[in-house]
Amino acid sequence: MSRKESPEINAGSMADIAFLLLIFFLVTTTMNVDSGIMRKISKKPIDNYVIDIKEKNILEVNINLNNELFVDGNIVKLENLKEIAINFIDNGAGLDSNNKPCTWCKGNQIESSSDHPSKALISVNADRNTNYETYIAVLDNLNSAYTHLRNKLSVEFYNQNYTSLLENFKKSNNNNKLIEAKINLIREKYPLLLFDVEIKN
Repeated sequence: MSRKESPEINAGSMADIAFLLLIFFLVTTTMNVDSGIMRKISKKPIDNYVIDIKEKNILEVNINLNNELFVDGNIVKLENLKEIAINFIDNGAGLDSNNKPCTWCKGNQIESSSDHPSKALISVNADRNTNYETYIAVLDNLNSAYTHLRNKLSVEFYNQNYTSLLENFKKSNNNNKLIEAKINLIREKYPLLLFDVEIKN
């Protein structure tokens, strides 16, 4: 009695198919990449020199190990931080380094608060055990305070907010000198003076 042989499967093209599937999945798969925080670290000065800054021109934001916020020694809720920062930056109670007043400031001009947006420094001091989420939320609120003031001033000057100016500048491949000049003027009026204090144990 003859035994029937089973037909052989041609596996010659299996390697090609597997290779093509591998390429397909590599091309179509998206990967999440952590972008990090866009912050520039200031360069260490070569010469040791002392900068005389009035205490009223510094807004101290401290985060303790319990993730509580202390602004100038007072406990503050996170949702109130943006408004506090706006009032501090836009106070306009004094003169800038050229002895010129802030004619665009809409603040209350409280004598015990900042003199000018160019002098209004915000320092963030976080405990080493502070939650990362709390620290990021604090920075986000402070940055949004600057964006709010810049948007407001840009609408007043150009009938267009600062955020849309940035978007239009990116669309022009950073090559539109007119938009760039507008952006620089708004940044000059409200410079981002946000500093991280050395973290303590």
